[in-house]
Amino acid sequence: MTSLTLYTKIETLPADLKAKAKSFIEHLMEKSVENKNNDQNQRVEKRSFGSLKGKIILSDDFDEPLEDFKEYM
Repeated sequence: MTSLTLYTKIETLPADLKAKAKSFIEHLMEKSVENKNNDQNQRVEKRSFGSLKGKIILSDDFDEPLEDFKEYM
């Protein structure tokens, strides 16, 4: 939707609905600014290779066939 069509639709609204539309647009603009600020604050540090070393542990028999599937092998 272009700005012109949006403006045309807003112009056809009664005064009370124009006020609600204005309020809603201001709310969206505030939320946009908040989201932009949150995105900048939540930037994650670059992860380095091996940063999870020792945090994930696999059992010794991880590659062994499962008992449940013996009939299919």
